[in-house]
Amino acid sequence: MAATRRPTLADVAREVGVSAKTVSRVLNEDGPSSPETRQRVLAAVAKLGFQPNLMARNIRVGGPDTTVGLVVPDLGNPFFGTVAGGMEDVVRDRGLTLLMGSSAEDPERERVLTQTFLARQVSILMVVPASGADHGYLKAPRAAGLPVVFLDRPGVGLSADCVVSSNRSGVHEGVSHLVAQGHRRIGFIGDLPVRLYTRRERLAGYRSALEEAELPYDRALVTGAHDQETAAAVTTELLGLPDPPTALFAGNNIVAMGVVAQLTRSARKDVALVTFDDLPLADVLEPALTVVAQDPAAIGEAAARTALSRLDGDRSRARTITVPTRLIVRGSSGSPRPAPTSVEVGGRTRP
Repeated sequence: MAATRRPTLADVAREVGVSAKTVSRVLNEDGPSSPETRQRVLAAVAKLGFQPNLMARNIRVGGPDTTVGLVVPDLGNPFFGTVAGGMEDVVRDRGLTLLMGSSAEDPERERVLTQTFLARQVSILMVVPASGADHGYLKAPRAAGLPVVFLDRPGVGLSADCVVSSNRSGVHEGVSHLVAQGHRRIGFIGDLPVRLYTRRERLAGYRSALEEAELPYDRALVTGAHDQETAAAVTTELLGLPDPPTALFAGNNIVAMGVVAQLTRSARKDVALVTFDDLPLADVLEPALTVVAQDPAAIGEAAARTALSRLDGDRSRARTITVPTRLIVRGSSGSPRPAPTSVEVGGRTRP
C-alpha cells in the first residue's frame, strides 16, 4: 500500500487555483486578499487536511515559536505530570502549546534538551534543574527577553524566577506531628543525591522539628534512596538497628512507595509513617497514609503565570514563589506500638 504524504502549501494553491504566495498571505494574515479568496483557501485547507508549519514560519519571520518548553527529571513521576497539567491549563488560554522532555537527572542531557528548545525559539522555558547542573549558559537568552522559570528547585548560576514548595516548614510540621503522637525515634529517608535542594531543605525541616522537641539528631536514623527498591532496602536496614525507629518520614512519593511496600511485605503495622507528597490511593491503604501534601498543580500554574507576566513585559527582579504544603492526617501516623515478637514453636521461630 502506497504511503500517503502530507498535503503542502502548493497542494492547497493548486486546489484553489491561486499562487502559493496568495495561500500564504491568507493563512498568515500578512497581506491583502479578497473575502472570496480567503473563503476558498480555508475550504481547501479543511478539505486537504493541510497543517501549516508554524516552526518554519516563525524562523522565517524571526519570531518566537508558539510553544513552552518544559524540562523535568522524570516523565514517569506523577508529581511532574500534575505540575505540567497545571501549567498547561494556564498557557493554553494564550494559544501556547506545552512540550516536555526528561533530563533523567543528568545535567548534560538537561543542557542538550534546553538547547533544543532554544533552537526552535520557544516562547517560554521552564526547567526542573537536574542535580549538579549549572545554568549560566541561559544568561544570554534570558537577557534577550526569554522568560526562564525554575520549578521545584532553584537554578544554579542564573538569577531567574523560581517556584518551590514549602519544603522545610512542611517536613517540620510532619515530624512534629509524629513527636506529638509520642514518637522519639524517627527515621528519615530522603532523596538522593544528598546535595539535592529538596533533600537538603526537607532534612533541615526534620532537624528543626527534632530540635524544637529537644530530641537528639541521630545520624544512624538518616538515610536516602532514589527509587522504590532502594527505599525498601534502607527501610529494612533502619528497622534492623539495635535501637530502631518507631516512625519513619519518607522524603518524597517515590521513596514512600518503596517504604509502604516493604512495611506491607514484612507486616510491620507497628511502624508509623508520614511522607512528603500525597500518593494515589493513599487514603485507601491499610492504614491510610498520613502525608505532607504538595500542590503540584498550583506550582505549575504559578510558574506559567509568572512566565506570562515576563512575556508581557515585566522586567522586575527575579523572585521566588513558595507554594504552601498541607498536612493530611490519616491512620499511618499513630502512637508507638510494640514491635512483633518471635516465639519458638516446634523448633521453628514464628512471629
